[in-house]
Amino acid sequence: MTAQQSDKIIYKGIECDLHTNPMEYYFTQYPDKRPHKDIYCTGLWRGYVAVFEIEDSQIYLKDIKVMTGDFNTDYINLTKGWKSVINEVFPNQEHIKLDWFSGTLVLPSGELVNYVHMGYASTYEHYILLDIENGDLKSEKQIGHEEYNAFREQQFQEAFKKSDEYENMKTDLQIDDDFMETVMRRLGIE
Repeated sequence: MTAQQSDKIIYKGIECDLHTNPMEYYFTQYPDKRPHKDIYCTGLWRGYVAVFEIEDSQIYLKDIKVMTGDFNTDYINLTKGWKSVINEVFPNQEHIKLDWFSGTLVLPSGELVNYVHMGYASTYEHYILLDIENGDLKSEKQIGHEEYNAFREQQFQEAFKKSDEYENMKTDLQIDDDFMETVMRRLGIE
């Protein structure tokens, strides 16, 4: 998988990259609303870039853009641009609050510490974590990259424990939760 182009968020008046894709929660509920992409790009599998803004401790959608371009057989993407499709997704709507989204928004900042050619796996010096509940900003936390790596690992563990695969492993191995925790530690899934 290729490193992905991030969504954007305007936070405290500064446009930042966003390593969370809040619109995916919406498009999971309403797949017919997903924008159609003109260009297929390995660096943008979701097909769009969304722009958000935190205003008065609430998160709002400002724009959704897709790539456009002209191709020929000799050169791919001779001209590339962006077009807004927000009115196709939310016709006749303004000031769109993300009341369907609850979770943590991840804003990387500072220098790139470690580049990884996959998704949002690269590591940065610092991170801002914004806790959002039904579109409302509940808290902000600033952390370094080592603390972020521990946070990301904890998030993976919690998600894995809710998965069918975890339950199937426990059933197949005929073990309880405590022993499964030991197995996960030994496998390096801590």
